[in-house]
Amino acid sequence: MSAATTRVEPPRLRVGVVTAFPPGRNSLNEFGFHLVKHLARQSDVGEVLLYSDVTDAGRPTPIDGVTAYPCWSFNSITNIVSLTRTIARTRPDAVLFNLQFATFGDKRIAGALGLLIPAVLRALRIPSIVVLHNLADNVDMQDAGFANSATTARLMKLAGRILTRALLLADLVALTIPRYVEYLQASYGATNAILAPHGSFEDIAVPSYGIPAGRRRILAFGKWGTYKTVDVLIEAYQELLRRGYADLELTLAGTDSPNSVGYMQSVAERFNGLPNLVFTGYVAEDAVAALFSSAAVVAFPYTSTTGSSGVLHQAGEYGRAAVLPRIGDLIDVIEEEGFLGVYFEPGDAVSLADALAVVLDDPERRVGLGRRNFAAASGIPMSEVVTWHLIHVQRLLERGARK
Repeated sequence: MSAATTRVEPPRLRVGVVTAFPPGRNSLNEFGFHLVKHLARQSDVGEVLLYSDVTDAGRPTPIDGVTAYPCWSFNSITNIVSLTRTIARTRPDAVLFNLQFATFGDKRIAGALGLLIPAVLRALRIPSIVVLHNLADNVDMQDAGFANSATTARLMKLAGRILTRALLLADLVALTIPRYVEYLQASYGATNAILAPHGSFEDIAVPSYGIPAGRRRILAFGKWGTYKTVDVLIEAYQELLRRGYADLELTLAGTDSPNSVGYMQSVAERFNGLPNLVFTGYVAEDAVAALFSSAAVVAFPYTSTTGSSGVLHQAGEYGRAAVLPRIGDLIDVIEEEGFLGVYFEPGDAVSLADALAVVLDDPERRVGLGRRNFAAASGIPMSEVVTWHLIHVQRLLERGARK
């Protein structure tokens, strides 16, 4: 074959990812793990550069094809320096950010400075895509624990709008909910906000929609405190016990929210002696499937929401029915994504008990909800989602090359 006809393969991409990552337990670590894992498997990716959080739990979980650079810490005001410096030194072709508004900290200055990093990369001419899981405009700042008064909440909303405009300086901002895209376009005039699929974490087989023999498990899973509290769920569980549901178990899985340290310990102490109340603590990735598959119903005892729920996607992957609060536009958001649940009034233990009873008393409805949620969660696997992101990375690089 002559040199003129020799096909030259394009160089494989070096893609950076900024995310919380296991074994650290900061928000979005599970999504980050699966995003990085599937990126590393793509044939046109030569290396994934993982810019992860530094935690007491140890080095990031190793993955073939991934080079880890733990270079930022939750609530550190120096993240904007340490993370930017590491990215500039390692010089990836492009960077994906896996973010929500409290990714870099629940303290205002530290959290805000971290969210300016995509704007800094723009100045450094390093292409970036922000995968944004919530909007500050849609967060109840007081209920979520970010403000202790109405005045502070209003100031936080204003700061949130300023930070949203800073995030929009990234080349692309990808959101998983259509109305969030529409909101950024209408309220901010954003032309670079796009709709991205959330994706299921694993390419999983159709689950069993049955439940194990023995006690029927009510499961709640999350990082607890502030707007995600378990008190009302425990009260609903007590109400069900009073109604004669003697074969139940309530399993509370997960750990404290970073800004509610000690919350779960206080709950365990207050409800010590309540029969068949189980606290699992942190759930390792390899134990998640068995936990969800053992549940008769997954409850979401939230009082407000900050966006699309990764836990709901996990419940759907394992074919579980869900009991969900009527909060603002949460139901519309959930049903836009294809999920369905039995709904209750937030903060009302009797209403929550009634919703749980609907699922517990009707196996046919429980299975139907599980099937619907599995279909919603498994529609697009994460392997296809990362392909979608890489298409946009290639377009950004081609556009940059033409300039």
